[in-house]
Amino acid sequence: MATLTMNEINKSFNGVAALKNAHFEIRGGEIHALLGANGAGKSTLMKILSGAYQADSGSLDIDGQPIVIKSPAEAKRYGIQCVYQEVDIALVPSLTVAENILLDQQAGPHGKKWIGWGSLYNEAEKVLESIGYPLPVRKKAEQLTLSEKQMVLIARAAAQNAKFVIFDEPTAPLSIEETDLLFSVIRRLKEDGVGCIFISHRLPEVFALCDRITVMRDGSRVQNDLADNFTMDAIIEAMLGIALGEEIPKKKVMLGESLLVAKNVRRGTRVRGANLTVRRGEILGVVGLVGAGKSELSRILFAADRMESGEVYLHGKKIALKNPQDAIEKGIVLVPEERRKEGLLVEESVRTNTTLATLKRFTRLGFVNRKKEQEHTRHMVQDLGIKTPTTDEKVGFLSGGNQQKVVISKWLDAAADVFLLDEPTKGVDVGAKQDIFNLIGRLAQEGKGVVYFSCELNEILGISDRIAVMYDGRIVRELSREEATAERILLYASGGSEQL
Repeated sequence: MATLTMNEINKSFNGVAALKNAHFEIRGGEIHALLGANGAGKSTLMKILSGAYQADSGSLDIDGQPIVIKSPAEAKRYGIQCVYQEVDIALVPSLTVAENILLDQQAGPHGKKWIGWGSLYNEAEKVLESIGYPLPVRKKAEQLTLSEKQMVLIARAAAQNAKFVIFDEPTAPLSIEETDLLFSVIRRLKEDGVGCIFISHRLPEVFALCDRITVMRDGSRVQNDLADNFTMDAIIEAMLGIALGEEIPKKKVMLGESLLVAKNVRRGTRVRGANLTVRRGEILGVVGLVGAGKSELSRILFAADRMESGEVYLHGKKIALKNPQDAIEKGIVLVPEERRKEGLLVEESVRTNTTLATLKRFTRLGFVNRKKEQEHTRHMVQDLGIKTPTTDEKVGFLSGGNQQKVVISKWLDAAADVFLLDEPTKGVDVGAKQDIFNLIGRLAQEGKGVVYFSCELNEILGISDRIAVMYDGRIVRELSREEATAERILLYASGGSEQL
């Protein structure tokens, strides 16, 4: 089985080193976890391997033979494929499953100059069968679920006899059942001799799936060993360079009057009559399994989606929100789950994104005071610990945790009273999570009301003053911090009830 090695890889952006003599090795027939805090260099290293970036110096080889990768097409020729978390960027939604699987085969599945549709469908079915995940090959990609789209990307890699596959945060958007199916497919690739690189911030998944672990910090490899020789605490310490104490710091805050009250909120079949109240200084955790309606409820409260029926009160007064601008003006803001699609302008700078919601403060007679805007952004970068070479760096080039801090930063001076946070730590490492938890605690101390929507039980249990459990579009039970346990939450979130 082939072995791929990356030796002494260096890469800088705008004079700031992203990789410093980084080393990585992946063997055929193993699942190798690549871990590190946001900004550690994981993504940069993998982009070099996949041909999206070129290294400033260093070398790559397969079985000791030097290779040069200058483009994604060259990477694929060496058998290197990627399965991205954001699957939609790699698929053509209007094409069928079969067409997407065989997309990279320029002249059809048998090298012909025309497409033989029967042969194409048959070949796609065989590829899906080989990975153990049958799909209707004539179905359009836009009709698939997220997990099914991932399987199409895996099937595409298998169709080209991939030797190495990079899985970049593949489980972030998946349910528990979908994650189990993905793991079974990855294990099947391993049995076929494929080397699988698994990037994740979910350490239990790493220990359940991976054979070997490499930990990066500050652009370099700091640990590499068999997974059995690691503990979670050791990984976290290696990632951060320090021992991590309590993962979720909880600050005591005196709760005040009710800020936001929602009564019998409904929209279609996803939100079927939800009721919640959040008080000044309170962190209300809203927890549920995938499909429970959490994200949909957050969007309704922000007026990103229309509420079909129900009532919303702010400071004791009934309000009618027509659109997000109405919500912002009344003091309700949202940090959405899909930050790159809905929370950021990824092609714009940190400065532009940080001041986006409060641009009027930096504008006079139609002109932006760049000096004042720059000073504000520098303050936010320093205050929130946003790691960026300059305030003019494109947000799309930042790590996931730093992107999330930028999303939150734009609301901090927006005179908001209610913060709706939808899966705010999705795709974020333990160090950045700590920063975000501290920031949320600070908002509560300032008397803001925080509604924390998440399916991560340990986070909900650690940060919430009160917990609302969602199931099938409704909040079916509220629990105090003292009453709540993971077992009770899962019981209600699964549609169960306690026997009296």
